[in-house]
Amino acid sequence: MLNQYPAWKYLLILLIVVVGGIYALPNIYGSDPALQISATRTTNVDTGTEAQIRSLLDSNTIPYRSARLNDKGLLIRFASVEEQLKAADLVQKQLGDGYTVALNLAPASPAWLNSINALPMYLGLDLRGGLHFLMEVDTETVIRQAYERYGNDFRGLLRSKKIRYLGISQQGDVLKLKFRTAVLRDKAKNAIRSQTRDLELREKDAEGAYLIIAKMSEKTLRDLKKNAVQQNVTTLRNRVNELGVAEPVIQQQGDSRIVVQLPGIQDSARAKKILSATATLEFRLVDVEHTAADALAGRTPPGSRLYRERNGNPILLKKRVIITGDRITHASSGFDNDSGSPMVSINLDGAGAHSMARTTKANLKKPMAVVFIEHKPDTRIVDGKEVVTTRKVEEVINVATIQGVFSNRFQITGLDNVKEAQNLALLLRAGALAAPIRIIEERTIGPSLGQDNIDQGTLSVAIGMMMVVVFMAVWYRGFGMVANVALVMNLVLIVAVLSLLQATLTLPGIAGIVLTVGMAVDANVLIFERIREELRNGNTPQSSIQAGYEKALSTIADANITTLIAAIVLYIFGTGPIKGFAITLSIGIVTSMFTAIMGTRAIINLIVGGRRIKKLSI
Repeated sequence: MLNQYPAWKYLLILLIVVVGGIYALPNIYGSDPALQISATRTTNVDTGTEAQIRSLLDSNTIPYRSARLNDKGLLIRFASVEEQLKAADLVQKQLGDGYTVALNLAPASPAWLNSINALPMYLGLDLRGGLHFLMEVDTETVIRQAYERYGNDFRGLLRSKKIRYLGISQQGDVLKLKFRTAVLRDKAKNAIRSQTRDLELREKDAEGAYLIIAKMSEKTLRDLKKNAVQQNVTTLRNRVNELGVAEPVIQQQGDSRIVVQLPGIQDSARAKKILSATATLEFRLVDVEHTAADALAGRTPPGSRLYRERNGNPILLKKRVIITGDRITHASSGFDNDSGSPMVSINLDGAGAHSMARTTKANLKKPMAVVFIEHKPDTRIVDGKEVVTTRKVEEVINVATIQGVFSNRFQITGLDNVKEAQNLALLLRAGALAAPIRIIEERTIGPSLGQDNIDQGTLSVAIGMMMVVVFMAVWYRGFGMVANVALVMNLVLIVAVLSLLQATLTLPGIAGIVLTVGMAVDANVLIFERIREELRNGNTPQSSIQAGYEKALSTIADANITTLIAAIVLYIFGTGPIKGFAITLSIGIVTSMFTAIMGTRAIINLIVGGRRIKKLSI
């Protein structure tokens, strides 16, 4: 019998629509401005913290909707952004540096939706408000500093090999080494070759001397620039944690630029101070001859100093620094070949390798520590003026036993899991290179402007949908109303998919939805016009419906696939706003194909399928 689906196909379509409706539902409830209070490794958030914060807010007459403990700490909901921001300052001052107070948006949907992980979409910077920074990494300075390190390493290497040289200088993008004789030049070239393979070496006779021209290979230059940008992305991400920002965006743009978006943050001056903070590393021996208890009692031995590990435990380290982070050329995480446990592999430059080899040879089977050092800016109001001071924070991030003599390459083992190894490698790389960064673009978007963008975006979707609905109802009558039902289903499914993916909705994303609303009925227009043509050719209504869907399918597929290819290209080669547009457009194309072909066919089959009819409302 014509135009009838099997029961399983109706059930499948119904299931998809129902599930889509459930996961789109949280967006109706929206979100509440909230504070997420979490503890550092040395503190804890418990019922006592909750009582303390409730008392603080009540005493300052700041209304709040609720305060509940969750797996991340304490979540406090507010009715407005103003109350949220006012409470954030008070709570941070009350709790101090032992806690992170993050501005957040907490879903206001019922508990049963939260229990199945049905959450609303994130809102982008242009809809929520906040700060946007575009930063550029000075890769030329990174290259110059690398050549300076090579020059220093070569001076030490040639002195240790007792090879006399006339001079080592950097000229442009090359390093020039001068020698009095060709024999000395050949000896130096062999010594340098044994030290590093990252440089291209060529000989030249000029300036009354025998020269070695050392130049970094194209691959080395690319890797150096790439690592510099990645290391700065890591450093910036750590700085953003200091701001307590929920859902920040920190990503590389192009070869040398970094985009930083801080939703909900309006204090541009403080943000720039935090982002410009610096960090470094130090490798020190552990003092095994004395105990930390002696230092805690005020009897710190000469030549040693008391530090704290990540868990807050005291540890006594030697004052003498073996190497600092600027001697690390690379760090990567992996697994130890012998034990199979997570480890971090580290590469040092020449000077660092020499110092590490000398130290490890003299201290076998003794523990060595890695100290992570940050210089954080603190802002205080003194006599009505803002005074910025720098606070030094030092933390022991790893302690390992020296198992053998090593120099330019070694491993750090004894890590708890793969994630810790990856994080340690990132910290080591971030501390190894502080590439200069400058802010080339800065934008501040206020919360009120973000709400205006939401209102205007919602209005544009509603107007576009209304105009399409009226056109389809007038031009295609009953079949047009079926297409309108499918259009509503399509919009619900788009929102559901974006919510399931926890995608960030931006203004360009809303533009993609508006475009999809207009395009969603294209398939139905092609189908309905084909049905009309079949009816004009004298075919029966049932056969006209079947022919209309079958013969229009290839044209619909071709049109949507080409549009989908364009959207994928936009996503691959585009940046932030363009990616947002491409994502919503791609999702809209897929869902509109489902609703316009399967959805409308199912409804029409239920209405007219298998019946004897003489006329169609089309």
